[in-house]
Amino acid sequence: MGPLKPNFIELIVGLVVFFAVFATLAMVLLPRIDKTLAEREEATSGTLERAEAVESEARRVRAEYQAELSAARQEASRIRQAAHEEGVALLAAVRSEGQKAREDMVAAATVQLEADRVIAEAELREHVLGLATALAGRIIGEPLTDIDRARAVADAFFAGAEADTAG
Repeated sequence: MGPLKPNFIELIVGLVVFFAVFATLAMVLLPRIDKTLAEREEATSGTLERAEAVESEARRVRAEYQAELSAARQEASRIRQAAHEEGVALLAAVRSEGQKAREDMVAAATVQLEADRVIAEAELREHVLGLATALAGRIIGEPLTDIDRARAVADAFFAGAEADTAG
């Protein structure tokens, strides 16, 4: 006997044991292996589908974020432009108000200066009239008491002096 001429009983027993082991493996082990492989395939394909869903959601959220960011930038630009225009308008208003206040102050000061000049001129005329009357009284040697006549002479003198200055 040898490998080329096997013993028939050993060959039959070997084949029966082989098929028994093969049947046991096919009945018990192969369904478990198939089940495990199917679970892995399902998990892999499910994970892949979930990853694709998450990726598409991320793209959608990113697009929304980009749109919101663009809108926010445009809004900020519009707000900056409006603030700039408002600032320019406010500055112009403040300048015109300041210009008007300056003109009012200059006009008030001019009126006040003219009033002060008139008052000072009147006081000075009275003082000059008093000094001229006292000096004329010293020159004559007796006090002059006719104030109305002295005032008329002084007014005529000052009117002539003003006419000479204006001309």
